[in-house]
Amino acid sequence: MLGTQERPVRRYDQYRGASGPCDGVTSPAMSHTAPAPAARSLVIKTTSGLDRPEAANQALTVAAAAVASGAEVSLWLTGESAWFAVPGRAAELALEHAAPAADLLDAVLAAGTVTLCTQCAARREITEGDVLPGVRVAGAAVFTEEILRPGAQALVY
Repeated sequence: MLGTQERPVRRYDQYRGASGPCDGVTSPAMSHTAPAPAARSLVIKTTSGLDRPEAANQALTVAAAAVASGAEVSLWLTGESAWFAVPGRAAELALEHAAPAADLLDAVLAAGTVTLCTQCAARREITEGDVLPGVRVAGAAVFTEEILRPGAQALVY
């Protein structure tokens, strides 16, 4: 190329002192604590209910485990899982070797957000007055807002 000169290539070990890399070298950046990573949120959307008990229970289990670990969790009940928003319905999901679905849902309700899909509720004639305390009813615009937040991780079951 015109006007460029070849530069000598320096290997890492040419800069290393006898005691190891960067011994005694400090910079202002090295003297400060690194900033904490941005908070991450977990948005879990489940479409499975009693029709697919393992998938439904896995979504509830992951949501409850994430809440227990201190993560910000938003659980979306869509499709057949919409019925879990109605009192007593999560207890109908019984799966061998799994925590009770009602207990998992209670854990998420206590420390996270549980949302019932607006259209899914309407198709099943579930109204806001029919749902567990703490369950909100919202649609695609709110779901999209949640999953597009910086640091958000979305899972769909």
